Amino acid sequence: MKRLLVLSTLCVLARLATADAPSADSLINGMEQTLWSDSNHGRFTMRIETQYWTRELELEAWMDRPEKTLVRIHAPRKESGIGSLRIDDAMWNYLPRVDRTIKIPPSMMLQPWMGSNFSNDDLVKESSFVDDYTHEVTGSEQRDGVLVYRVVSTPRPDAPVVWSRLEFLIREDNIPVAMTYYGERDTPVKEMIYSEIDILGGRRIPTRWTMLDADDAQSRTVIEIQSIEFDVPLEDELFTLRRLRNPE
Repeated sequence: MKRLLVLSTLCVLARLATADAPSADSLINGMEQTLWSDSNHGRFTMRIETQYWTRELELEAWMDRPEKTLVRIHAPRKESGIGSLRIDDAMWNYLPRVDRTIKIPPSMMLQPWMGSNFSNDDLVKESSFVDDYTHEVTGSEQRDGVLVYRVVSTPRPDAPVVWSRLEFLIREDNIPVAMTYYGERDTPVKEMIYSEIDILGGRRIPTRWTMLDADDAQSRTVIEIQSIEFDVPLEDELFTLRRLRNPE
């Protein structure tokens, strides 16, 4: 009788925990809203580290989700003015030293951006976690007194993505902890670590994003958010080839 009582109590607690747990879709959508909102404008530093050299870029970026992104380099001087523009599924890079605008084909979206561990797609967010994947909560754990959910995301059949799956660790307050990208044969290719939670733009967000290469422990790229504004009005003229070439 006692054993039956214990089992029934555990079943009730499990049902209550399931009922209270957020859905996988709400966790992914909440994470995207926390990181980017509907629009944003910010300044960032990107530090690219390898075994043999380190270089740092100063960036400014505008995002009008989900269709438009503009990223521009301000420093160092030799790379100042280089920009990347995405409109829907099209992307262009502008190289001011040769005054040339190059359209990036879909096959190049996973190539490194400026030699970093971030791909073109990572930087301009062509693919959407919400739209291109189906999601499932596969577990949870306590970390530093906060409940963290594990979400496994599988590509939809017609989604233009190459990852076999993605795995997220997302806190109950929608702040991401980590994200792992899996490639062919379901092996990890790279991992994003989110850290240094602070208040910027009126909300709590991770201000340091570290992308790690699974095959090279000494290769990483760290983005640090210097300032950011969310839900700002952005003019359509900003996201044009003319403004890509002529920022003023």
